[in-house]
Amino acid sequence: MESQRIIFLSPLLLSLLLTTAFAQLRTDFYRNTCPNVESLVRSAVQRKFQQTFVTAPATLRLLFHDCFVRGCDASVLLASTNGKAEKEHPDNLSLAGDGFDTVVKAKAAVDSNPQCRNKVSCADILALATRDVVNLAGGQFYQVELGRRDGRISTLPSVQNNLPGPGSNLDQLNTMFARHGLSQTDMIALSGAHTIGFSHCNRFSKRIYNFSPRNRIDPTLNLQYAMQLRQMCPLRVDPRIAINMDPATPRTFDNAYFRNLQQGRGLFASDQVLFSDSRSRSTVNLFASNNAAFQQAFGQAMTKLGRVGVLTGNKGEIRFDCTRPN
Repeated sequence: MESQRIIFLSPLLLSLLLTTAFAQLRTDFYRNTCPNVESLVRSAVQRKFQQTFVTAPATLRLLFHDCFVRGCDASVLLASTNGKAEKEHPDNLSLAGDGFDTVVKAKAAVDSNPQCRNKVSCADILALATRDVVNLAGGQFYQVELGRRDGRISTLPSVQNNLPGPGSNLDQLNTMFARHGLSQTDMIALSGAHTIGFSHCNRFSKRIYNFSPRNRIDPTLNLQYAMQLRQMCPLRVDPRIAINMDPATPRTFDNAYFRNLQQGRGLFASDQVLFSDSRSRSTVNLFASNNAAFQQAFGQAMTKLGRVGVLTGNKGEIRFDCTRPN
């Protein structure tokens, strides 16, 4: 009876804990301590973006991988002293260096202003930089809540089973996102981040060569697209070869990702399942037909993602160097 009461209360307690943590986040958090933080970050991000487009998908992916493990506390940025930091986990080894470099450069730009030095967290800089790369790539500008503090702990085991995989089905995706207070619509909107960026052949090779005893190629995959992928990813492919996740407009943050799903051109099984499963298809169809609806839903979902597991008040610290605790 006692355990039943605990199970019954836990969702309410979880929601109260989440509400308390992010209640301290606000868009004007640095109004008095670093009023021009947004322009400082944006100018640094813009310079980096002009050097290489990879800045955009790399920074966006870095934020997801940070927030889904220990919350949005910039723990993914911490360098390893023993080979056992988050960034050393196999799921994080493919995080592009340009994402890390973007945050380091934006942090340096902020700290070069005497009023702002050591006042702005790496977690907040990552959140702002992510919004800016999305916007620079053609996505909608959305407001970013601020006031996160940086975590001091980064462990390899904490990544295990906490990031969605390329083979996840709808139930697995919904469960993982719900754990962080994100709905199915949020999950589908956030999956739209795959409208920019790239992947490596080993992440989807099973879908085009060895899907099942009955079907060599995943039947939910457009056959012509599967053959194109086979050409780009031969069996003994160089592991460094990168494939665009959106074959239509890979350098524009738009809703082409969802139109690709309608045509069976989702690169990962976890992408294509959003259309092939009837429970999520209507949302894919909405976003495919209405870019503004997708962009708005993405901004809302990013705001919710940015509240996950945040450290505020006296918790954590403001890191002087984003790669190591003070």
